[in-house]
Amino acid sequence: MPQSVDELLTLLDLEEVDDCVYRGRQPDTALQRVFGGQVAGQALVAASRTVEAGRLVHSLHAYFLRPGDTKVPIVYDVERTRDGRTFSTRRVVARQQGVDGPPMFYMSASFQTPEDGLEHQDPMPEVAPPEDCPELGDVLARLTKRPRDAWDREWAALDVRYAGDSRSGGEIDGEAHPAQSRVWLRAAGPLGDDPAVHAAVLAYASDLTLLSASVLPHGTWIGDPRLQPASLDHAMWFHRPLRADEWLLYDQVSPSASGGRGFATGHLFATDGRLVATAVQEGLVRLRG
Repeated sequence: MPQSVDELLTLLDLEEVDDCVYRGRQPDTALQRVFGGQVAGQALVAASRTVEAGRLVHSLHAYFLRPGDTKVPIVYDVERTRDGRTFSTRRVVARQQGVDGPPMFYMSASFQTPEDGLEHQDPMPEVAPPEDCPELGDVLARLTKRPRDAWDREWAALDVRYAGDSRSGGEIDGEAHPAQSRVWLRAAGPLGDDPAVHAAVLAYASDLTLLSASVLPHGTWIGDPRLQPASLDHAMWFHRPLRADEWLLYDQVSPSASGGRGFATGHLFATDGRLVATAVQEGLVRLRG
């Protein structure tokens, strides 16, 4: 995976191969299949390239259909579904065997010209500031007994700090939500000023820790060899302007796990308390027999 912000931006800078058809490169990675956040981020970039300037993504809904091969480029075919006076809708199909190959991923995304309207939001929870929280790589190294540099090899383009969870003895009271975790996250360097880039980077980052909340009460973790995890679907709503290179608090709750699937929601808050985005994901969390 990209080990710097420059590599992440290169990963998200797609090649246009035809009208509404884009090709995404693959990073150097030890992962066995393509990271879902990479596909979501690249698909959102592809959709954004076909929308008139000034219209910003406000929602996306995606399904992961097949695992991706990390050695094969991904082709994104964008359908211009609708362009209205203030909204545009796009549908993206991702394939790895050319435009006629079997789909591995679907996304629908909606874009809107910014406008004023009614305003309210849930409050941001009180947490320790990111500079007082341990780096997620160190937390995972202690949990998994794997070296810290394994985290840096894959995820150094992101700065992620662990702000607590609801496991027994954790920093969050688990009475209301037995499966809850919080992280601070941001890109590990400046991203420029294009809102589409910030949205794509946030889509990329949002897939990193969300499913983990659904296994917190069960004595396991994503990456545990006893567990078979995989993203099944992922949705995001972008509520307010955001910068993915500034700290965002990701407050993640899993209200349910059943049938080998975990379900989790995450609210993303800027440091000034604004709720800027919400993510929802269901994923496979199957215990291996």
